[in-house]
Amino acid sequence: MGRERLVRPREVARQLAVSRSTIYRWFWEGRLKGVKLNGGTLRILESAVLEKLAEAD
Repeated sequence: MGRERLVRPREVARQLAVSRSTIYRWFWEGRLKGVKLNGGTLRILESAVLEKLAEAD
């Protein structure tokens, strides 16, 4: 099993055509899966981004 790619909130916001604030809110609400790295940096799982894109279709 390969490692999942982690995506920066800025890139996710661009892909989903929403604001960065929305990405953070969705993460805290549990609507987007991601991880908080050391130092508080947030990364979103690529699979979660793909799921959101599929919902939009």
